[in-house]
Amino acid sequence: MLSTVLTRAALPLLAAGLLLGGCAKPSAPPPAAGPRTAAPDAGAPYAGPPAGSAAGPHAGPPAADRAGLPGLGPRTSGLVPDGTDQAFVVRGRSTNSSESTATLYERDEERVWRAVAGPWPARNALKGWTDEHWAGDHRSPIGVFGLTDAGGRLPDPGTKLPYHQSEEFVAIGTGFRGESLRGSFDYVVAINYNRESGLTPLDERRPMGWDRGGGVWIHVDHDGPTQGCVSLGLDRMADLLRLLDPDKRPVVVMGDSVSLAR
Repeated sequence: MLSTVLTRAALPLLAAGLLLGGCAKPSAPPPAAGPRTAAPDAGAPYAGPPAGSAAGPHAGPPAADRAGLPGLGPRTSGLVPDGTDQAFVVRGRSTNSSESTATLYERDEERVWRAVAGPWPARNALKGWTDEHWAGDHRSPIGVFGLTDAGGRLPDPGTKLPYHQSEEFVAIGTGFRGESLRGSFDYVVAINYNRESGLTPLDERRPMGWDRGGGVWIHVDHDGPTQGCVSLGLDRMADLLRLLDPDKRPVVVMGDSVSLAR
C-alpha cells in the first residue's frame, strides 16, 4: 500500500487516493462487474472469508496434520484451510514495525511443511499490524487470506495464477520516506482481504465496505513502509509469482511474530 496510488484514468483524484486503505485505484466501485480472471465457483482456489476476517470456510485438519509451520501458534495454525498445501508466511518484526521477513512453505507427500523459498526481507505498513484493519490506519491486517489473483504493469513472468497485465497498474508520487513509488505495481498479488476472488486486483468491490480498507496487495518494494500491503524486491516478486500454484490453494499468513505465535 502506498501513500499516493492512482491509475492514469484517476489522476485528478490525488487527494481521494490518500483516503484508501489499500493499493487499488481511488474511485467509487464500478456498477458493472470488473474483468474476471477466474470463476469464483466451488472449484476456485481458497479465497479467504468474504468478510475479510482471518477465519476460513473450512473446519481445519487435525492438529498433527497442520503442525510444522514455524512460529505459528494453535489459533493461527487453525486458520490455515485443510486443503491448503502452500503458505506464504510474512512475519513482522514487532507489532509496530514496518519490517518483516517472508518465507514460502509447501506440504510434502508426508503432509509436513517445508520451506521452498526465502526467508526474504519484506516490508509492511508504516505503523505495523492490526487485528482490525480500517482504511487509512497505516497498519497491515493480521490473518490468513487466500492468494488467487495477480497482475501488474509488466508481462506475466510465468505464474500459474490468473494474471492481468495492464498499464493501469501505476503508482505515482512519493512514499513515507520521500522515496519514489515508480514501479511498485510492476508485479502484484492480491491478498483476499475485503475483496472478491476471481477478479483482477484492480477490481474495486469491497464486501465489508470502504471504511474497512481494501486493495491489500503483495507488490514490489519501493524502499519504504507501505500503507497496509506487503512488499518484496522485484526479483523476489517474480520468484513468488512463478512459485504460487492455484492447485495448492495458496494463502498468505501475515502478522507480527507475537500475534502469529498465538
